[in-house]
Parts: sequence; structure tokens; C-alpha cells
Amino acid sequence: MSIPNEALQKLLQEIEARAIASQQQISLTKSQMTAKQRDVRMLQLTSKELSELPAETGVYEGVGKMFVNVPIDAVNKRLARESSEATADITNLEKKLHYHETTHKNSRENLEQILKSGGRA
Repeated sequence: MSIPNEALQKLLQEIEARAIASQQQISLTKSQMTAKQRDVRMLQLTSKELSELPAETGVYEGVGKMFVNVPIDAVNKRLARESSEATADITNLEKKLHYHETTHKNSRENLEQILKSGGRA
């Protein structure tokens, strides 16, 4: 017994659409991970530069169109917090990437299996 041509064509289109969507999500997730990794690196470099300054050095942060004098300790705490948040985001993006890669792989395998079977059920 075989699957009717219309049903087979619809099934193939759904699987192909799922594979394409997964591939797009993989690309998007990889670019997001790259951006977050760049942010973490910038935060680490900024923290390293601040650690080389004397404790009494005036540090300024931008607030809108002006700059405000901020203690180095406060800046270091903010940098550490932002770095840990970005690292957590990278971990979540890695999980998301794994999910989409698995979905894409499974879609391709299902597509190949249907094509090899010739539409037989």
C-alpha cells in the first residue's frame, strides 16, 4: 500500500520547509553567539584595562549625552555582572543551536527515508 501522490507531496513539502527553517535558525543562532562572544571579549578587555589603573583614578560612564564619575569598584561589578549574563546567554544559545541542528538532521533523514522508500507506507 502506498501513500497517495498529493499526501506524499504535502509531506515532503512540510519536511523540506522544516529543514529550511531549521537551517535559517542555525545561521541566526550562530551569528547571535558570535556577537555575544565579542561582547564578552570586550567586557574582559575593559576589565583588564581598569585593573591596571590605580584605585583613585577617576572613571566616567556615559549616561545619555553626559558622563558621570563612577567608582572603579562599581564599574568592575557591572562589568562582571554583564560578562556573566552574556556567558549565560551563550550557553542558552548553544543549547538552541544543538536543538536546531538536531531538527535539521532529523528532517533531512526523514526526507531521504521517504524518497528511498518511494512513498510506500
